[in-house]
Amino acid sequence: MGCFGRTGKSSKRSETKTTKNNDFTKNKLTVDGNCVRKNANRVAQTQSTSDCFKVSPCGDVTEEDQLTLDAMDLNVEDEFAGMKAQTFTFEALTVSTGNFRSDCFLGEGGFGKVYKGFIDKISQVVAIKQLDRNGGQGIREFVVEVLTLSLADHPNLVKLIGFCAEGVQRLLVYEYMPLGSLENHLHDLPYGRKPLVWNTRMKIAAGAARGLEYLHDRMKPPVIYRDLKCSNILLGEEYHAKLSDFGLAKVGPRGDETHVSTRVMGTYGYCAPEYAMTGQLTFKSDIYSFGVVLLELITGRKAIDSTKARKDQNLVGWALPLFKDRKNFKKMVDPLMEGDYPVRGLYQALAIAAMCVQEQPGMRPVISDVVMALDHLASTTYYSNFKRNTETRVDAEEKRLAESKVCMEEKQEIKMAESKDCMEEKQEIKICSDQAT
Repeated sequence: MGCFGRTGKSSKRSETKTTKNNDFTKNKLTVDGNCVRKNANRVAQTQSTSDCFKVSPCGDVTEEDQLTLDAMDLNVEDEFAGMKAQTFTFEALTVSTGNFRSDCFLGEGGFGKVYKGFIDKISQVVAIKQLDRNGGQGIREFVVEVLTLSLADHPNLVKLIGFCAEGVQRLLVYEYMPLGSLENHLHDLPYGRKPLVWNTRMKIAAGAARGLEYLHDRMKPPVIYRDLKCSNILLGEEYHAKLSDFGLAKVGPRGDETHVSTRVMGTYGYCAPEYAMTGQLTFKSDIYSFGVVLLELITGRKAIDSTKARKDQNLVGWALPLFKDRKNFKKMVDPLMEGDYPVRGLYQALAIAAMCVQEQPGMRPVISDVVMALDHLASTTYYSNFKRNTETRVDAEEKRLAESKVCMEEKQEIKMAESKDCMEEKQEIKICSDQAT
């Protein structure tokens, strides 16, 4: 997972201090930023964000950081007691992937590798993410992801089936998504894979937006995703979209707070400009990232593409001048769609994307408005040119056959009539001949 931003020295822990109104659940766990501590039948004891150990997003883990991480790792399973996610042994997950053999390998991210497996205990095909043991941030990702997905329940969020926290091993077990990530269907398509049609693109966009709406508006407390990108949108049967990879998720601002101050984490090209510059994270930061994803769906271009001319490498930078004139809109469409899209739908989708990537956060829409607009686009069935042309050809063929049938029937009737007349004439001639003799 790419990252960029400020770095800072590791700070020592200070004494813990009581934190109010910061429960991630009502009775079990407390989260303050990325800090997680047990809260079982006692006052929640957490570190403030500034007291957490700090690891440079792109740097090495210091010895002091590692000591802190080791202390944090004690009794990890106790941390998650009462969670609905199951616990698995490392041996069981090793068996399920054939000892993590290469033909089970699905992909690799910034925090580890993902394998396909089958767990006999639950008779289910799963995706298993094995976190990199050398990265301190991966351990924090593990804790945050287990917490977030254990407390979340929505059809547009990937389901966490369970986890393994055995010794130094940290693994996450998810439902298996058979169609892979959105990135696999948009960029660098392998030979034989058909590009996504317009209806499917809008369906995926609407599904991802609904998942984000759940995090922002229905989670208690609300959560900022912080890592929305094409590779984190997974696709199930019939291109059902689900958000995945919640290791960078952050509890949103509360009360009169306008933002959460944090180290800049995320993926270059998707990160909101104000967050990249100041470290001030808001729900509108996610909206910007969503706008980038929507632009990718419409244009087929990558968020950052180093193969393009320098001025066109950044997708948003390329799109902003084109937004100013509707005459440019058709130039922005993914050429792989070969002009097969509804013009009105294109204008509406680009308008949504343009609002989401506004430079000023206050100008961006809230996610509920985005969902409403995209649900409308996704539910409006568009019949492709190919289908319309096919139907036209079928209709024309049926009409031709019908006309041919009528013509044949008419000819048959004429022929039968002529034959009847001929027979009658011959019969009359024969009668006349008989009478003459």
